[in-house]
Amino acid sequence: MKILGALFFLSSIAGSWYAGTRMRTQDEEPPQKTKLPRDYLIGLNFLLNDETDKAVDIFIKMLEVDSDTVETHLAVGKLFRRRGEVDRALRIHQNLIARPQLESVYREQAMYELGQDYLSAGMLDRAERIFSELSNEKNYAPQALSTLLEIYEQEKSWQKALDTAVKYQTVSKKNMYTTIAHYYCELAEQHFNKNELHQAENLLENALAVDKLCVRASILFAKVHMRAGNYELALKRLKKIRDQNTSYLSESVDLIASCYEQLKQEDELIAYFKNLMGEYPRVPVVLILAERIRKWKGDKVAANFVADYVRRYPSLRGLHLFVNLYMSSVEGRAKEDMQILQNLMKKVLANKPDYQCTSCGFSGRTLHWQCPGCKEWSSIRPMHSLEEGVV
Repeated sequence: MKILGALFFLSSIAGSWYAGTRMRTQDEEPPQKTKLPRDYLIGLNFLLNDETDKAVDIFIKMLEVDSDTVETHLAVGKLFRRRGEVDRALRIHQNLIARPQLESVYREQAMYELGQDYLSAGMLDRAERIFSELSNEKNYAPQALSTLLEIYEQEKSWQKALDTAVKYQTVSKKNMYTTIAHYYCELAEQHFNKNELHQAENLLENALAVDKLCVRASILFAKVHMRAGNYELALKRLKKIRDQNTSYLSESVDLIASCYEQLKQEDELIAYFKNLMGEYPRVPVVLILAERIRKWKGDKVAANFVADYVRRYPSLRGLHLFVNLYMSSVEGRAKEDMQILQNLMKKVLANKPDYQCTSCGFSGRTLHWQCPGCKEWSSIRPMHSLEEGVV
């Protein structure tokens, strides 16, 4: 298998060399029979003897001799990178760029490939310098800016990412509003964590100005207000989520309940969530109501409330909530049976993700505003909003 892989690699190099040579002869003189160089045959002999490293060295030497064949250098550099031999790819692309007579179109292409080599090697600072330079070149600006965004996201350099996203949107004509809003939120969270609330507010205002449907900005804005003790403003922010994206209502219910409690408006809390459950009968809303009913009227009344919900909207999470409440009202064998059911459901739900990406299918127990799998923003949703017929 090792020899077959090397033979495939060697044939790819030969094809690239032949294509480059043929292109050059067609431009400069009438087509003529092209012979493979002697070094190619030597390299083939090394491969047949399972001396892959020597064969590869021969071909690097061959490329250095036939330095006019730029296309061959670029093709072989890509092949090395794809094989994981980044050091060899770097050597080829650096040698290309060092040629003083290299045409600008090839220099830009070689620089782009060199930047990709640095990325593959994890040398982000060098890759950043390359793509920053290429971002000023018309032919490579969109690709360079897009790659810079990946680098800045990886480094969590959110201000640089924000500035680059604005440029990328202008150059590519691609809608970047959602992404830009999240960059503002990332910066706002940094200030929030330092208790710099005024700076956080300004950034969140910018996020909502760019994308009025940004749920993350509303949630973080509410947290800023709550930390400042302004629970009425926090409530207003959180209630806007109904109009922004109902999929994320579950992310706001605990905060809404806390605001009502801080304002000592328990009756308003119950009224709001009963109204909300009529429109969006989902487990997180039911849980808030069940906890309050249990507190004021006992486990049995709360269990009956949840049982009625489960009959109308059957789901594992709803049933699990019902079992937890109902257990306290039974004794003896019935309680033992309920304990068995509770443990079984706990195991089932333990393996069931709470969130899933609508783009790539990545799932987990934590809400990520940027999917760890496909890197899309705002693509991960609570599972109860994605499960048809299950809430």
